[in-house]
Amino acid sequence: MELPLTLSSIGLCIFAYLVGSVSTAILVCRVFAYPDPRSEGSNNPGTTNVLRIAGKVPALLTLAGDIAKGVIPVLIGRWLLKDDYILAMMGFCAFLGHLFPIFFNFEGGKGVATALGVITTLAWPIGLAVMLIWLIVAVLSRISSLSALISWALAPLIVHLYMEQIFYPILAMSVFLIFRHHENIKKLVTGTESRIGAKSSQESTP
Repeated sequence: MELPLTLSSIGLCIFAYLVGSVSTAILVCRVFAYPDPRSEGSNNPGTTNVLRIAGKVPALLTLAGDIAKGVIPVLIGRWLLKDDYILAMMGFCAFLGHLFPIFFNFEGGKGVATALGVITTLAWPIGLAVMLIWLIVAVLSRISSLSALISWALAPLIVHLYMEQIFYPILAMSVFLIFRHHENIKKLVTGTESRIGAKSSQESTP
């Protein structure tokens, strides 16, 4: 018997959250016998910290896995239903899973890569626009956190203009992402945030 849309949607969102809760950074470090990224470097289970403590290959695997966590739930949801708002909610739940992973004591990353996977799968032109903004700011400032903050501050506006029906889930995702960068914001204000390519004890990206 087919479940009512509301129940099936809730189930899909829970599934998306569980997918997002698989911490790529922690698993990659375990496979390569490196320290838990939550206890080394910036203590953040994200791509930059894995690069710092484990090197390029584990970092690239982490990046790919974090992006995939945003892509896979949305693709599966699109196969099962055609409601863009619910697909966006699934993406948001996958993003929350990355931030607060139930499998890893709710100690997650900042969500930039997973959010990019979500928004690009929902609408690739929007994802491309966000990536281009990130790249332009990164080239001009050489500060990864500033690039993430500006690109995701503008993402809801781009969504509103291009695909208004998913505006609120993307707005919520942007708010959470910016909040997770609160320490980076403090450093930007004081002028102590690290630049791309410079060695630092603190992380500035996902």
